[in-house]
Amino acid sequence: MTRNFVRRMLMNLSIPVALAALLSTAYGQSCSLVRAAGTYGDSDSGTVVGVGPRAAVILLTLDAAGNAKGKVTASLNGSVTHTSLSGTYTVNPDCTGTATFGEFDQSGNLILTAAADAVWDNNMREFRFVFTSAVLADGTPLATVINGDARKLVP
Repeated sequence: MTRNFVRRMLMNLSIPVALAALLSTAYGQSCSLVRAAGTYGDSDSGTVVGVGPRAAVILLTLDAAGNAKGKVTASLNGSVTHTSLSGTYTVNPDCTGTATFGEFDQSGNLILTAAADAVWDNNMREFRFVFTSAVLADGTPLATVINGDARKLVP
């Protein structure tokens, strides 16, 4: 009787453990460049320290090879600009990632380079990010406190 009880307990425990292992494996493999690829509506806001507040909207396209490009409308301390960005991004199996990009004026001149850390959620339909660096084209570093989010336009 005790043997049957122990056997049933082990069976009852092994099913949730196996299920958790499968879900963990599936989750660990669920985030990738391929799944992140698509067009996003993106917004960010924050401060460029010593300059003023920033807010922006971006139409951002990520491809499955890790390339990013976008159209940016930004307001920095009340001055509105229309620029473009291009760069690269990564996605880790745990749904974290990074991006590095250049932002260019309408004549194609580099304005700045920047980097950000990101986290994907909502089945890779959205991501949140924070700028980790920004450097003007002349090499001057900018201190930023800027974060934002992006939502896939067509999941």
